[in-house]
Amino acid sequence: MDATDAVEMVRQALWVALLISAPVLVAGMLVGLVIGFLQALTQIQEQTVAFVPKIVVMAIVLMITLPWVLIQLLEYSHEVIANIPAML
Repeated sequence: MDATDAVEMVRQALWVALLISAPVLVAGMLVGLVIGFLQALTQIQEQTVAFVPKIVVMAIVLMITLPWVLIQLLEYSHEVIANIPAML
């Protein structure tokens, strides 16, 4: 295993991490923007108002995408394990 193989493995790991975290983070960001917009319209400046909807939506998105996340992690794990002999 040389440096390019190691860099490629780290790149793939970062890509998988970004891919599996994106749905939850995007959902939280969108809910935060909508709640922030509604707070600006109604002039309610309470920080806890935005917290509960974000947590609920992020939990729902996580439950919905969990099978896909597990598939992505399993595929990456199988690829890494299959490449172990080439690393030695």
